[in-house]
Amino acid sequence: MDIATRVYNHKWKIDPIIRSLIDTDFYKLLMCQSVFRNKPDTNVTFSLINRSTKIPLARLIDEGELREQLDHIRSLSLSRGESTWLRGNTFYGKRQMFRPDFMEWFEGLRLPPYHLERKGDQYELTFEGKWHEVMLWEIPALAVLMELRSRAVLNDMGRFELQVLYARAMTRVWEKIEQLRDVDGLSIADFGTRRRHGFLWQDWCVQAMREGLGAKFTGTSNCLIAMKREVEAIGTNAHELPMVYSALAADDATLARAPYDVLSDWHDEHEGNLRIILPDTYGTKGFLDHAPDWLAGWTGIRIDSGDPATGAEIAIKWWQDRGEDPSQKRVIFSDGLDVEKIIELHQQFSGRTKVSFGWGTLLTNDFRGLVPGDGLAPFSLVCKAISANGCPTVKLSDNPEKAMGPATEIARYKRVFGVGEQVRQEVVV
Repeated sequence: MDIATRVYNHKWKIDPIIRSLIDTDFYKLLMCQSVFRNKPDTNVTFSLINRSTKIPLARLIDEGELREQLDHIRSLSLSRGESTWLRGNTFYGKRQMFRPDFMEWFEGLRLPPYHLERKGDQYELTFEGKWHEVMLWEIPALAVLMELRSRAVLNDMGRFELQVLYARAMTRVWEKIEQLRDVDGLSIADFGTRRRHGFLWQDWCVQAMREGLGAKFTGTSNCLIAMKREVEAIGTNAHELPMVYSALAADDATLARAPYDVLSDWHDEHEGNLRIILPDTYGTKGFLDHAPDWLAGWTGIRIDSGDPATGAEIAIKWWQDRGEDPSQKRVIFSDGLDVEKIIELHQQFSGRTKVSFGWGTLLTNDFRGLVPGDGLAPFSLVCKAISANGCPTVKLSDNPEKAMGPATEIARYKRVFGVGEQVRQEVVV
């Protein structure tokens, strides 16, 4: 596909940013089914948070165009082909990953209303309602804001300028792929939906990864692209689950158990499949130190904040202390990765454990330095659950730069989960 010509001829108008309700990350659908079953009456509010405040989204993006894109998303429903793929495909070796009752509900879903308001140079965008409904706004909302920002920068470029821009960006991606070709035993997937340059670009990157890396490329987190390109849909769970479960806790003792209650429900939901632990919501070390013994038997751990090598070493020692063989476990790195860090971590941990990578923004949105003023450089935009049944949510992370929640609640959570001093690290994307 000639992406540059598509951009020039139509100024993006021919292409709605979100084409489908399954233009989302696979883990969102997996979590949605778990919430649908276990917490159907929980009300949650999600809010857009621009960590990169120097990016004035409300000055770059027209409010009318933003509303047009959000309203289009509300008009979407599953197509027959999409429903058939979800109902009948094999995911992670399991048939009928999505139960009939969940699919019947999903097939009738239209996303609930949104609230949009301009606050200075930023937008306040929130979604409130039943958890299993509003949670499906997160990924498309992020993708819309990221792509509208890209469109604003590209809008005044001419045909040849766009062709050169995309040629340079394609060359950059391909050079990264060529570096990764030589990594023996590499296992890497696309995790780049939420902060991508655009849908067409993510689709191109997935095709390039598949051709350039062969079996080393394990799939994509994006369900629509996985279906369209016939590659594996990749994903398990995210911080959202323990954040909401913890917000619902009635007292400190229940709060301390909440992250493990999440994984107990997850285990029951998937009958022992998809057993990857995400331990950093309230600090990796404390989570593992107090984890019940049955969690040590799970398949692996995803490292998503803090120093990745430190997180992996903590996980390896935890498995060893509990009589598990780390070489038979999987460590998935997924935070702020680019080629150099991927190669470094693979060399450091290959053979000691099964190493995998979820490559996100710097795969699907690395246009750094390609336009004057660096106006296409990726930035840190998130959409998080901020309250559940009226109670605030908290995230601590292994990097205090990613912490969120009211100061009093952050202090309480640090006390309950025994979080000491943390090392601040720059949030790349």
